[in-house]
Amino acid sequence: QVHVVESGGGLVQAGGSLRVSCAASGVTFSTVAMGWFRQAPGREREFVAAINWSGSSADYADSVKGRFTISRDNAENTMYLQMNSLKPEDTAVYYCAVRRFGTLQRYQNSYPYWGQGTQVTVSS
Repeated sequence: QVHVVESGGGLVQAGGSLRVSCAASGVTFSTVAMGWFRQAPGREREFVAAINWSGSSADYADSVKGRFTISRDNAENTMYLQMNSLKPEDTAVYYCAVRRFGTLQRYQNSYPYWGQGTQVTVSS
């Protein structure tokens, strides 16, 4: 059984930084692509960033490009999202998602395994 757990969310002031983490078990971590998505109140869940199996390739939503960095440590079975220059509009529940394959994707239906999410709140 695949288990996905996010951590590291919290409250931060606008302009600040935060790093969220995602640990996954029940899969061969080093062979699967992973992604971050977020859902703000009253809005649909949206793509944030994705990374391929090795960490050699990443993709970002335009809204976070240049501010957020996705990375992974396959030895620790953990993925990260470093968020800098945070804005109030980044406030959302952030979800980690895991694919069955190694190539990264932006589309939510490409990810069969999801965590419960971690709240990130950016105050103005």
